[in-house]
Amino acid sequence: MPIVDSAIYRKGTRESHHVTLDQTFEDLHEHGGFAWIGLYRPTEAELAAVAEEFELHHLAIANAKTGHQRPKLQRFGDTLFVVLRPARYLEETEQVEFGEVHLFIGPNFAITIRHAESPDLAQVRRRLEADPELLALGPQAVLYAVLDVVVDGYGPVVDGMEDDIDEIEDELFSGDPDVARRIYELAREAMGFQRATHPLVRIFKSLESGYDKYQVDIELRRDMRDVLDHVLRIVERADLFRALLENALTVHSTLVTQAQNEEMRQLSHASIEQGDQVKKISSWAAILFTPGLVAGIYGMNFTHMPELSWVLGYPMAMGLMLLSAGLLYVVFKRHNWL
Repeated sequence: MPIVDSAIYRKGTRESHHVTLDQTFEDLHEHGGFAWIGLYRPTEAELAAVAEEFELHHLAIANAKTGHQRPKLQRFGDTLFVVLRPARYLEETEQVEFGEVHLFIGPNFAITIRHAESPDLAQVRRRLEADPELLALGPQAVLYAVLDVVVDGYGPVVDGMEDDIDEIEDELFSGDPDVARRIYELAREAMGFQRATHPLVRIFKSLESGYDKYQVDIELRRDMRDVLDHVLRIVERADLFRALLENALTVHSTLVTQAQNEEMRQLSHASIEQGDQVKKISSWAAILFTPGLVAGIYGMNFTHMPELSWVLGYPMAMGLMLLSAGLLYVVFKRHNWL
């Protein structure tokens, strides 16, 4: 159902519940108080009805229709338009899932628009209804409660990501080929977490600048400040996660490069050894080639060979073979081929 809940609150108490928006509008006009309308992926007709009733700015409505907005706060007169990106850690898949919540906060209305399953804003409503003193502060109390539950939801995400990073650090030196992919996935989640949390600091600062103008209750200001303190700590952790993952990726690249260099060194060493063997084989082949050439020539036994009838022909041939082999051996030895 697009309309999750629609009710009128007066003096911190839920006075009436309505099924349709028209009933809520009529009750608000007749009896006052403030309306809290909770929508889940509303239709264009429902958004148009809410926009017409509360005179919401068309740019904010256009953003609420399309979704996929970055966290931000915009003021349109006395109406606030707030975009939040809640997150939750999925233990089954060890992944971070991001949602999106839009809020319109005016003098006599609070409209919450949820575009994902989380967070459970019904829990926020029950919490406020159980605290009439806080709920009596009006729509600003709704904004505070939603901000608080979104920021609290970041806690398990921080713990889950911290565990994942610890696992990465353990696997980094194990030689697991999948560790690079896991580092990349975590780095992408860390970037998404930064995009969800960093703008919250500006949102709270913008809210703080309007406390006096819009007469925000002093206790509510203190509560907001407490939530901001949580945000600052979470932002620091998110930045730390990003830095750790970037370092892990650098270390992994260094380890891969070292492994490749070691492989290249081993290949180079093997190539050098192989080259030395080839040199030795080539040297001995050249040494044996020259005596073989001389022996081959004098072994042809042609009739008309002057050296065949020469008394010194045999010693000369043997000497020539020994001399050529000896000279080649000396040359190759001097050049460290042997």
